[in-house]
Amino acid sequence: MNTNWTREEFLAYVLLYAAHCNYFETKEEENYILSVVNKETYHKIHTEVVVDSDEDNLNKIQHYVNEHKLSQEDKESLIREIKKVFFADGYVDVMEKKVFKILQKIIG
Repeated sequence: MNTNWTREEFLAYVLLYAAHCNYFETKEEENYILSVVNKETYHKIHTEVVVDSDEDNLNKIQHYVNEHKLSQEDKESLIREIKKVFFADGYVDVMEKKVFKILQKIIG
């Protein structure tokens, strides 16, 4: 399992997973993520997120969080970023709500 990401790659992975959890990303979600991470990182990580299974996505996120001992401030910041992705298109669907709860538990 590859989780030897930079901090920016991890952020891109989590945000892209959040955006893709309902199997498509809106232009608004894409634009928001590109405002937070650079274009090269976005494209590099995007393929990994899409190819990984849902279970792999969550396992990789959990593994990174456990390995890197994120501070409470970092965890709260990450949760805020995830919320911004979900609200980027002005609508949060049922799948996004479920995934948000799962990510909150994983991140802590």
